[in-house]
Amino acid sequence: MPTLYFAMGVPIITVSVVASIMYKNMGLSNTEVALYTGSMYLPWVIKPLWSPVIDIFRTKKFFVVLTQVLMAVALGGVALALPLQSYLPATIALFWVIGFLSATHDIAADGVYINAMSSEEQARYIGLQGVFWYAGKILASGLLVSFTGYLHSSDKGLGLTWTKSWMIVMALMGVVMLVMGLWHCWFLPVGSKAAQLDDHTTGLKHVFNEFGDVFASFFKKKDIWMMISFILLYRLGEGFLEKLGPLFLLDGKESGGLGLDNFEVGNINGTFGSAAFILGALLGGWIAAKFGLKRTLVLFSLMLNVPHLTFVFLSVALPTNVPLITTIVVIEKLGYGIGSVALSLYMMQQVAPGNYKTAHYAISSGLMALCMMLTGMASGALQAAVGYKWFFLIVMFATIPSLIVSWLAPFNVESDEAPSPAV
Repeated sequence: MPTLYFAMGVPIITVSVVASIMYKNMGLSNTEVALYTGSMYLPWVIKPLWSPVIDIFRTKKFFVVLTQVLMAVALGGVALALPLQSYLPATIALFWVIGFLSATHDIAADGVYINAMSSEEQARYIGLQGVFWYAGKILASGLLVSFTGYLHSSDKGLGLTWTKSWMIVMALMGVVMLVMGLWHCWFLPVGSKAAQLDDHTTGLKHVFNEFGDVFASFFKKKDIWMMISFILLYRLGEGFLEKLGPLFLLDGKESGGLGLDNFEVGNINGTFGSAAFILGALLGGWIAAKFGLKRTLVLFSLMLNVPHLTFVFLSVALPTNVPLITTIVVIEKLGYGIGSVALSLYMMQQVAPGNYKTAHYAISSGLMALCMMLTGMASGALQAAVGYKWFFLIVMFATIPSLIVSWLAPFNVESDEAPSPAV
């Protein structure tokens, strides 16, 4: 489980966060960065369309290993494409490929986790799952982003161009994914299929029937529309903040940002911020296991959303003291770590149970990604229109729906016994 979720964290953070920093370094505007990289959430949005394939064909280990090796190849392709004159369309296309592979990998990896553990074990280890997922983020958006700052800096490092700096880092990420693929080829459990084929139904007709039943059974679940509302709105404020937070740290004072370099942003947002998230995820997992998700869901929503005020303060005060900025960002990431536990656990325990656990969890996470995609794509244009101060105030207003749906979220599964799809 640790290496599985580490390997899950590296590519999605590379596509959603690291690519934003790379394109910012290459001279693109906030609007362009947010639009291009925000749209790259689409594979996670539509992954339910092929999630039944993971439930019906081959083993989940097969898909995990295959996608990890292919992502290694694609990351190497990004490194080779960066020196080209047409690097922008080429790298965007490759990031899209990585996105589709990563989304497929997520389906298979979550399927192993869900099918191998009881609800009690899921709650017990959900924080640890988040820890190692975020370890992937520490590597991608922390250590390696800081490394680009060292490679590029003429005073503190090697003085390479941004193109060469990012070529090296993308190649290193490809090596990491290749190592993960080889490791899991030997040591990952096979993972059971969530849906068993009937002896009397074979061939393409059965596949289509099975595919249709996955979606039909999902929408027959009791209180499903309230559950969908919770999934879509729980991270609404965070969706706006995810893209623009790192860009705010990088933008100069004349643009209303803090004017930090890659080395500082990698340490603040990636390394220290990710460490704070890990601590928060562990604490959140302990709270969920100790007191139960139903009793603590509103608390989790508060812990996720209230710390967004830190960015309001930073945009108004514009501090120059790096330790102070680091401390403030750490507070926000700690709250994010605690609060993020609730959404994954809710989807696992309340939405996914039934005959198609893997596919239904994929549908749920696809809806979550839809929120992140739409808010991410809009965030750059919104910030450009109103400036950072008003943008972060709007983020705070966007947290109100999260609190409302957390209060109203239904709980229909009370034990390890999985309900029928019609429940």
